[in-house]
Amino acid sequence: MLNTNDLLNNSQVAFGTSGARGLVEDFNPDVCAAFVLAFVEVMKQRFSFEAVALGIDNRPSSPAMAAACAAALIEQGIKPVYYGVLPTPAMAFTSMQAGIPAIMVTGSHIPFDRNGLKFYRPDGEITKADELAINQVNVAFAPVTQVPFLEVNAEAAERYIQRYQQLLPEQALLGRRIGIYEHSSAGRELYGSLFESLGAEVISLGRSDQFVPIDTEAVSIEDKVRAREWTETYKLDMLFSTDGDGDRPLIADEKGQWFRGDDLGILCSKALGIDALAVPVSCTTAIEKSGLFNEVVRTRIGSPYVIDAFPVLAVENEHVAGFEANGGYLLASTVTINGQTLAALPTRDALLPALMLLLLAGDKQLSSLRQEIPQRFTCSDRLQNVPRERSKALLERLLASTESTLATMEVDTAVVGINTTDGVRVTLADERIIHFRPSGNAPELRCYAEAETPELAETMVTKALNSISKMEFA
Repeated sequence: MLNTNDLLNNSQVAFGTSGARGLVEDFNPDVCAAFVLAFVEVMKQRFSFEAVALGIDNRPSSPAMAAACAAALIEQGIKPVYYGVLPTPAMAFTSMQAGIPAIMVTGSHIPFDRNGLKFYRPDGEITKADELAINQVNVAFAPVTQVPFLEVNAEAAERYIQRYQQLLPEQALLGRRIGIYEHSSAGRELYGSLFESLGAEVISLGRSDQFVPIDTEAVSIEDKVRAREWTETYKLDMLFSTDGDGDRPLIADEKGQWFRGDDLGILCSKALGIDALAVPVSCTTAIEKSGLFNEVVRTRIGSPYVIDAFPVLAVENEHVAGFEANGGYLLASTVTINGQTLAALPTRDALLPALMLLLLAGDKQLSSLRQEIPQRFTCSDRLQNVPRERSKALLERLLASTESTLATMEVDTAVVGINTTDGVRVTLADERIIHFRPSGNAPELRCYAEAETPELAETMVTKALNSISKMEFA
């Protein structure tokens, strides 16, 4: 017999900013089973259920991982309800409606050789306390030797589309031409039909048979070029895409310019009439400068931290939400749009920002909405294959000698503030910001910058990462 505690503590797989992540080769059937059985044991302490929802993204490794998860559930007498390939928020929404836990097999945006597991309680994403409990609980189980055949249930995908079809008036998008950058997104079979049902003309673009790890916080040069070319060639009003599991949006205007995720969050919140926000510390200060919100709470990076802030905000605010710099939008309160009730969905969602952007624009072009946001510009990028120890050494150097370390990156303005909520975030005398933190999902070092022009923000990130890549650490 095996036990979950030993397997999880000795595995190379660990919880990151959202879910458990690791190399595909480390997600063997027994490790998958250990995570599932520990999760189920923790859920049983608070909830009663006889089934668990199960979904996957389009990574080649995901079906086998899902089968191992299903085998573990069946061993415990729990029915796996398999929804196949679909966006994470679609599965989360259906599991919450059904009052059962859920497991999504996805590595989101991380590289091809990695994957992950996201866990949901019947009332939403698991918390950091739940993660700790999963790592500590001990369940004995037999090694996984056989896996079941999983038949796809289409109900979750249908419910997700219906959630948004009823939100906008019939033919609300008539006259709009929308491009769907499909690549390998888990929602690529759904998005086009949704926009068409609302009256838009849809053009499918960039479908890939190979998995594409789209990172909405670090848009590639190739995707920037594609956006400009596609919007010009097809006369698009909007280009819509997501990351791998469909919980982070990537949206370009009619000029082929990608919206930053936190700008999408501000505009979506305005359209929804949100009173108070929880956002990670990495988001733009334009949120506060906009004056649109009664209260803004800054958290560590990762959706569980954003969600943890919701109950506090809800005490004095009727409409509460959150978003991240990657664009994923978390709706914590039920709201009314166009006379239609939209139920809370406190997990990252890519579709809601897109629809609210179109609703807010009305007959105007999407680019005009940029003028409604205080002109603070952000940029982010990453160095891949950076061991966590190396990232930690950089942060220690920054804290020990902030201005001299930044000077090596050609950042020579005086430092007026340092925030260590998550990584090291430095505010400069001219109101520019530069922020470094190790990724919670992969061996990567992320750099964020905020400045008065997009060019300056991009230059800061580029120079910083180039400089770091050449640094020697003791």
